[in-house]
Amino acid sequence: MPELPEVETVRLGLAQTVAGARVRGVDVLDARAVRRHADGPADFADSVTGRRLGTPRRRGKYLWFPLEVGATSDTACDALLCHLGMSGQFRIDDAQAPLLRHTRVVLDLDGGRQLRFIDQRLFGGMQVSRGGGELPGEISHIGPDPFDPAFDAADAGRRLRARRSTLKRALLDQSLVSGIGNIYADETLWRARRHPETPTSRLRAAEALALYETARQVMAEAIDQGGTSFDRLYVRVNGESGYFGRRLDVYGREGSPCRRCGAAILRMSFMNRSSYLCPHCQQKR
Repeated sequence: MPELPEVETVRLGLAQTVAGARVRGVDVLDARAVRRHADGPADFADSVTGRRLGTPRRRGKYLWFPLEVGATSDTACDALLCHLGMSGQFRIDDAQAPLLRHTRVVLDLDGGRQLRFIDQRLFGGMQVSRGGGELPGEISHIGPDPFDPAFDAADAGRRLRARRSTLKRALLDQSLVSGIGNIYADETLWRARRHPETPTSRLRAAEALALYETARQVMAEAIDQGGTSFDRLYVRVNGESGYFGRRLDVYGREGSPCRRCGAAILRMSFMNRSSYLCPHCQQKR
């Protein structure tokens, strides 16, 4: 599933290419892609058509376009809320270009361009959030991410330490801090030399603060590389892959030598997924 760096890469691409464009028409090719819009596909299309796409914003793994009625932004305006799910992509194409397989929603923009939402597995989707231009109510329950100006690392560290949980579970808890998924949790814990099953209560305040700063550093580097692409299910808006996968230290490297100590990277079962770690650098104390 795309995590914060991948969604931020997509957001940056959209901000550079379609922010300010007017939506001339909407074609919902698969109603499942707008299933979260309670009033149905026709209302979804009507609610977006004729509106301008404001500069896209993001919280965690969600992104949204404020839907501007006029030329200026209104913080009380509606929002086009999007989640990429496991395989969602946005592509900017000429209106005459053939549709790629699994194209679910097409927004006709001025200038003969189209914003196309492609989703092979249909875990993602789009909906209109009424009055959600500043922050859609549908995602107000999730915590700010480490790049949000409102993010308070000290407070997040306190809440992490108060949880009766383990480090990796806490890093994945979107109500604490949003945007960190399986890949970047493993990379963060490797850099911090922490075992994923370490109880959160074992961390001192400074250590919890440092853990979130490490997560921010890892994800900042990933954003700089365009995110992590293991297959064609995640690409940027221009169709290019992200390159951070070449710099991963533990995730997906089972049996490979640790770049710090040379020990073989292990893979552990974790919540129907996998955790990757170095058994020497990340000993469970």
